[in-house]
Order: sequence, then C-alpha cells, then structure tokens
Amino acid sequence: MIRSNLNFEKYIQAGLDIGTNKICCAISEIDVKTDTVRLLGIGNSNATSINKGAITHRDNLIDEIENAVNEAKIMSGVSIENIALGISGEHIRGINTQGAIAIGGSQPSNVQTQNEITSSDVKKVLDLAKAISLPMDRDILHVLPQEYVIDTMNSIQDPIGLSGRRLEAKVHVITVATTAATNLVSCVEELGLRVDNIVYQGLASSLSTLNDDEKNLGSICVDIGASTTDIVIFYENGIQHTATLGIGAASITNDIAVMLKVGIDEAEKIKRTYASAKASMSSPDLEFDLPAENGNLKRKISENRLSQYVEARMVEILQLVMKEINRANISEQLTFGMILTGGGSQLKNLSSLAQEITNMRVRIGTPENISGSVEIASEPSFASAIGLTKWKFDDDDITINNGELSISNAFKKVRTLFKELF
Repeated sequence: MIRSNLNFEKYIQAGLDIGTNKICCAISEIDVKTDTVRLLGIGNSNATSINKGAITHRDNLIDEIENAVNEAKIMSGVSIENIALGISGEHIRGINTQGAIAIGGSQPSNVQTQNEITSSDVKKVLDLAKAISLPMDRDILHVLPQEYVIDTMNSIQDPIGLSGRRLEAKVHVITVATTAATNLVSCVEELGLRVDNIVYQGLASSLSTLNDDEKNLGSICVDIGASTTDIVIFYENGIQHTATLGIGAASITNDIAVMLKVGIDEAEKIKRTYASAKASMSSPDLEFDLPAENGNLKRKISENRLSQYVEARMVEILQLVMKEINRANISEQLTFGMILTGGGSQLKNLSSLAQEITNMRVRIGTPENISGSVEIASEPSFASAIGLTKWKFDDDDITINNGELSISNAFKKVRTLFKELF
C-alpha cells in the first residue's frame, strides 16, 4: 500500500508520466531515514490519445495508463492505491511574485521590538505572496519559495526561529489550466487510483537529474518530450523561471517523415538509428536505404543529409530555450549550464550542438541517486516518472493548492517539502 505519511521509516510511492508518445509508471521504495530511493518497477505503454497535454481520446488514454501501471505493478510485486501525477502542456505558466508581513503583528512605529519567526508567520507570508489574480479557468499548482528576507537580510532559505520585524517571501508560482488538470486526474482515478500529488513534469525531471551544486550555483533543466519541452531554471536553491514550449522531438520525426516521404513509425526508427543533432559530426559517405516508394526501387540518403534536416529543427528548439533564459535575465548565474533530459535528449550529438548554440556547458541528465532496478531506467526518458516518486509531502507542509481542481480532493493533497527537495 502507498503510505503518504512520512512518519513511516519507509513507504512506497508511484509516479505517472503521461507523455504524447509514451506513458511511464514508476514505483519506488522511499527510505525516509536515509533519504534514499530504491526503484522497484517501471512500466511503459504507447501513448496515442494525448497531445501537448490535451486529451484527444479519453477511453483510449485510460487503457494506455492502465497498461503502464499494471506493468509496473507486476515488475515491482507491490499493489498501489495512490499515485503522483505529472502534468505538462502549453497551458502551464510560471510567475515570480512576493509578499511581506510585519512579524508578530502590528506594533506602534516607535516600538523597535523584534519577534521570533514561526511557521505561522511563514504560512501567512506565503499566502500573501501567492494571492495573485487568476482567470476563472486557472488554478495554482505550486508555490515554490526562492528566498526569504528578514529586514535587510536576504538569501534566507529557512527563516523559522530567526528574529526580525519584517518578513518577505519571494516565490515562484506555477499555474495550470483547471480543465486540463481535472480531465487528466479523472482518467487516472477511473482506474481506482487516488491522485495524491500533481507535479509539474519539468520539476519532477529536475528532481531526479540535478545535484545540489547545480541547483545552488545555477543551472537550467530542459526536458525534451515528444510534443513539449519543459524548462526549469535554478539559482541559489530556488526556481527562478519555468516555461513549457509547444514543440518537442516529435517535430523532428515529422520533418523526417515529410521530407523522406515515409511513415511516422519509420521516421522515428530512422531518427534513432541514423540522425545526428549536429550534421558536421555525421558522415556524408555513409548512406542507408529508404523504403521503396510507389513500387520504385529503394532510395538512399546519407546520414549527413538527414542530419541537416534534424539539426535545423533542433537549433530552433534550442533558440526558443535561449529566449526563455534571456527572459529570466539570469544567464550569467548559470554556473553549471544546461542539463538536457527527456526522451528527446537521446538524439546523438545533441550536447555538442547545445554547447555551440548556448555557449554553456551541457550534459545529458539521467536519473541519479537511485538504487534497485536502475539498469532498466537509466535513460533520460525515465527522468520525470522517477522524479515523481521522489516528490515528498506530509501534513505539516504548506498546502500548495486549495482550489477547484479537487476530483476526490486531488489538489487538496498537493504538498511540497521544498527546503528538503532543493
């Protein structure tokens, strides 16, 4: 049984990553005492009924989710009741905001008293910081503290127990389209599972692939999925910027299908086998056969010519990522550069191209600090699902959402131990 109470020394947590091309369910055992994660099982299913976070065929999606969950349960040998659900899509929005309160209530202006900050003060200032105006069709998914300021002292991560007269919280708020999230939750709960956590997939991926130095000294996690690319920028252990682009690795597959006049499945095989993100690192002399067209003889194309198509699209994606970095105005603080993850990051020579385009250090991010069945989940495509199993919460945490997205109170249970995670 899933245990969501961290008073237990160990508990089982499941995570569900619903992508455009693939649905992945991971089941892990979390050891609270040692803060370690042991992967017990993982299940995959082809996805055909969701695109850019929007459901296109509900019944089919439910069947596909069930296939992935059942495969993970069989491999792990455990039964699950609750699950952490990842969410992405162009409807995701991130904004930086802040709030401030007088500590210990109002005092006469001539009284220079200092009061010790309590958890109640922190809750009050975070409630004020997240009190932003939202359209009726949106709700808050996460409120992620960046730093606290006590009087003139800044860069404080945990203010509880410190003293001062004024407490300010700077936070990053992630919002979600209510309908998109509610529909996704309903599909999962149709299978008798309870969604106790809804997490932005870019955040989940960064949780499984980034180390403490990268989150503290500055880095950008770029999760390239099939139809979306999730971006999370870290600095000083806080999330400074998030964004989701409505483009991913499937656009490369589509380009190949159109230009070479082959089916999508064949184009995907060609991409994985022969394509290079950087054309100059592929050979113009190595050719491979293409399927015959309209009864004609088989055609040939060189890896270099194919890679020219691929590089053009990948450059476009990386340039869009750079626009988000410029929008965050934080490029100089990204000491550890860019971490590429997700299924789209497995394209050959992508890190070399990304270094050239971004002028940053770049590495491919795979799930880290896990034990157990790691040999089956060492690829970047599993980063989000495994990260979802590492997302922690308990009854003492800040409630991130108390809004309308409450099929079986799903969003009332969304919590975060931000200071432990980051």
